[in-house]
Amino acid sequence: MQEISVEALKARLDKGEVLHLIDVREAWEYEEFNIGAVNFPLSAFMTLIPEMEDWKEEEIIIHCRSGVRSMQAVAILEQFGFTNAKNVPGGIEEWKSKFPK
Repeated sequence: MQEISVEALKARLDKGEVLHLIDVREAWEYEEFNIGAVNFPLSAFMTLIPEMEDWKEEEIIIHCRSGVRSMQAVAILEQFGFTNAKNVPGGIEEWKSKFPK
């Protein structure tokens, strides 16, 4: 499974890169704090895969609270033939510890 660190992700966002960035936390978690990702909760992830079909060969970066749900989402995408999905280990908790507001 491919991964990207919170530091590398922040550097890319700070440069203004346009990314396929997905947050798989529940809506209430996303509303509390987010980094501008699209919110596709893991609980509904399977139904949202068709919306991502055009990204099958493109980089998709997935995060959650701690990295567990995002790891599951990356595994699901890999099963559906997505070749460049990346997990953010540590997720939002790591982000907040490294980059407190």
